[in-house]
Amino acid sequence: MLCAMPGSDSLATGIVRFPQRRVRTHGSRSLWLQEALGDGETYEYPQFEGHTRTDVCIIGGGFTGLWTALEIKRRSPGTDVTLVEADICGAGASGRNGGFALTWWAHFTHLVRLCGPDEALILAGRAERAVQQINEFCEANGIPEACQMSGWVWAATNPQQVGDWETTLKLLDQVGASPYQRLDRAQIAKLAGSDQHLGGLFEPISASIQPAKVARALTKAVAAAGVHVYERSQVAAVEYGSHTSVVLERGSITTDQVVLAVNAWAAQIDQIGAGLVVVASDVIATEPIPEKLAEIGMDRGVCVSDSRRLVNYYRPTLDGRMVFGKGGGTLGYANRITRSFDHPGRRTAAIRSQLVRTYPTLWDAEIADAWSGPIDYSLSGLPFFVRLRDAPSVLVCAGFSGDGVGPSRLAGEILAEMATDGGNAGLPKALRTVPTKQLPPEPIRYVGGRLVRAAVARKERAEDLSLKPNPVDRLLASLDPTVSD
Repeated sequence: MLCAMPGSDSLATGIVRFPQRRVRTHGSRSLWLQEALGDGETYEYPQFEGHTRTDVCIIGGGFTGLWTALEIKRRSPGTDVTLVEADICGAGASGRNGGFALTWWAHFTHLVRLCGPDEALILAGRAERAVQQINEFCEANGIPEACQMSGWVWAATNPQQVGDWETTLKLLDQVGASPYQRLDRAQIAKLAGSDQHLGGLFEPISASIQPAKVARALTKAVAAAGVHVYERSQVAAVEYGSHTSVVLERGSITTDQVVLAVNAWAAQIDQIGAGLVVVASDVIATEPIPEKLAEIGMDRGVCVSDSRRLVNYYRPTLDGRMVFGKGGGTLGYANRITRSFDHPGRRTAAIRSQLVRTYPTLWDAEIADAWSGPIDYSLSGLPFFVRLRDAPSVLVCAGFSGDGVGPSRLAGEILAEMATDGGNAGLPKALRTVPTKQLPPEPIRYVGGRLVRAAVARKERAEDLSLKPNPVDRLLASLDPTVSD
């Protein structure tokens, strides 16, 4: 999408365009945002108008952009930083995820494959520290209830999933790391509140958070640090030439450095989209049922993910709700994020069936809310940090693959260092490169993706029933490009 801009200022030799359609991060706010915003939605930060200059312009008011802004001001207090958000800060993925703040230990095989064992150990350790830093931020900013260091369970909920973690454990043992505790069937059934869990691992350094409360508190901290924060300020383009200019609906910002932290929307840039597959993840939340959760022992705040490809992830809330999410929803044609990603409730019945399968005693729990949103799945399984080839003043981070709440804190450190020092923050080359795989062109890619996703769903449904999946489904499922070799 970098190209000459007909009719533009001759100083601008390249341009990154964004969709002219107004970004709608959600038709209605998620449960998390409703709680964080209260009865009425007020706009705490102004809309950008006019023309100005700044040292660093951050596009995107989610966790990655906010942590980056805060970290830049910590590293270099004199740096002038401006942050612009198309909706309100936290309205995108940061305010409508499942509320899991996890480390990179579960991705250790990907880290080793891309970076080698030594770098993998360093990065995984930094990602673990990032989760602890989120907890420290919440305590220091008067929202301790928004982060519970209650741990995460990597579970098997059908026989086919049992042992999915063994390769990871073997690699961790080789480098002398032991972030996990093994759980037998009795232990995991007690911890996760259901005998549908057949085995798994427990990682204590993980958190259950109210993500929208954290995002809104983080926005206040960023503004208090001296960052110029603008909401409802949609970017139309980034022009690059003798200077770099961020073009908005009502003005422009000239800057030395742009940081693009826009989650799945970055897939609209050709160079970035080549390494991503955009799909939806969907979440439901029950009415408060604290007595029922206490009966099954699922009232300690622990986060649980199973080991299927179309992952189920779930956790209780402080007010006694069960939040249950599922990956692998809508697939984006040409990685476009359309209205099809904004359909709360469309998958509620399917997700509720997985909730009841996992927790049969919750069969009569009323579903109070549902929401969805786009996920930027990286072809490498890990996020990447790159400068655009034709616009090196534009720095982009993308590819969190549905697991960005915890790692976004680390991403903020990395992006801040790259933005202020102009270097590569010591990152291995693999994480500074857009991952590539040979994928067919559209519309074959989209049609094939739908076929593969449907095959994965059928395969996993058969495994839930202890049936042998259809060979054709197994073959198609193996073609999923987001499963790393």
